[in-house]
Amino acid sequence: MLKRNPGRAVSVMGPLGPLTLEDLPSSGTTYWVSRRKAEVLAAIDGGMLSIEEACARYRLSLEELASWRRSIDRAGIPGLRITRLQDYREHVAN
Repeated sequence: MLKRNPGRAVSVMGPLGPLTLEDLPSSGTTYWVSRRKAEVLAAIDGGMLSIEEACARYRLSLEELASWRRSIDRAGIPGLRITRLQDYREHVAN
């Protein structure tokens, strides 16, 4: 569980409204829909999570998080839909 930091944002604006740490996806999330990805990016942008905390909490690589950032910058939330990279990751894991 993440500790609260006095200088850290308690709430940020997410894709569907205000988000708190409790509103973020579970650390056990394995199926990433575009809304959950956008929530994590909003938490990082708003100062609620650092990039390192997000990577550790959700077991993401910096490259995967960077690909989410590029996708949302290029095409908005619809750009975060499942990609071939995720299909490939599932295939390799099996």
